[in-house]
Amino acid sequence: MSKKKSKQNNRAAAKITKDYAKSWFCGPDAFNVLCSDGYTRLSDCPEVIMAVNYIANLISSMTIYLMKNGEDGDERVKNALSKKIDINPNPPTTRKTWLYTIVRTMLLEGKGNSVVLPLYNNRNDLIERLIPLPPPEVVFAEINTLGYKIVWKNEIYDPSEMLHFVWNPRPDTPYIGQGVTVALKNVANALKQTETTKNGFMSSKWKPSIIVAVDADSEQFSSKEGRIKILSEYVENDEAGAPWVIPSEFIKVESVKPLSLQDLAISDTIKLDKLTVAGLLGVPPFVVGAGPYKKQEFNNFVGTFVMSICRAIEQELTAKLIYSEDWYFWLNLRSLYAYDLPELVTAGVRLIRVMGARRNEVRSWIGLPPDPEMKELLGLENYLPVDRLGDQKKLIQDKSEEQEEDDGGEDIE
Repeated sequence: MSKKKSKQNNRAAAKITKDYAKSWFCGPDAFNVLCSDGYTRLSDCPEVIMAVNYIANLISSMTIYLMKNGEDGDERVKNALSKKIDINPNPPTTRKTWLYTIVRTMLLEGKGNSVVLPLYNNRNDLIERLIPLPPPEVVFAEINTLGYKIVWKNEIYDPSEMLHFVWNPRPDTPYIGQGVTVALKNVANALKQTETTKNGFMSSKWKPSIIVAVDADSEQFSSKEGRIKILSEYVENDEAGAPWVIPSEFIKVESVKPLSLQDLAISDTIKLDKLTVAGLLGVPPFVVGAGPYKKQEFNNFVGTFVMSICRAIEQELTAKLIYSEDWYFWLNLRSLYAYDLPELVTAGVRLIRVMGARRNEVRSWIGLPPDPEMKELLGLENYLPVDRLGDQKKLIQDKSEEQEEDDGGEDIE
């Protein structure tokens, strides 16, 4: 066989390969690999679920304090109301599960709204249960720009009769939340499309790593059995690493590199979509798997986004459940910050030195039980009020020495 004829056969084989590729992109297999169909719910998007669950877990882990305003600072109040809200607000569940449900509903299923129905004891008018209502059963009936009603199971309630937690309020009706459902919808669909493309590409059979070009005039190449026989005779080997012995004019072997996910920019697309989800839900990128953990980012997230949701919960509980003007609910946000043990010890020692805290208080920070011998306030001798700076022993001693020197000089004269 001449070299000219061999080149023509190679070009013909390459053309057949390109035609196969074109036909695959236009066929149903490519649609199944590269396209996804159907509606994507936000609760089906892994990144959205990771972010929402992360926020709900953090907030539901905080203690709910009942506080009282005081002249020298606010103090914690411990009574039946504080126990009800912080221990068993809804008896079938724990406080963490109850608060977790409220936050998740507000961020996801409730589209910025979470409604809780208080049930009171008929005998003493005390709160018996605080029941979170399923979002599909709650309807907000707008009366006018000044107010609205809440409809649940065909019964109309005034907003003062229920706890209505709002996140991301609407511009025209700020008493109703809107969440970020519309903004997240396109991102969730894009993430699903990317995942479908990645799975389909990885499982597709159109990824040969070796192409064997055989003389088209060969009779063996015209049938399937003949092609299998050629591969078994010249290509396949029983021993790993054994060299191939093939006729140069009859078979030409080329190694090709199939498209990878990097070539399709799948990784970059996924990262951008994850960062968008993180930005819309206010979580650090590491929560959705788009970056490493950073302590500064986490603390900033707690002090901004988490704090805003906590304030909404605190203010709603205070406005609807408390009649006293001096009481209010408060979620201990400081318990969420990322502290290292050396940092806590260093801060505690500094407070102890200036009599800003007792040693037992610092022990509670690091999880140690109180010690009866560590109740007193400790401080250095020269830590005095401003009006008593001249009463320090060192200054008194210096003044007495100066007085003795003056008295001695007068006697000599």
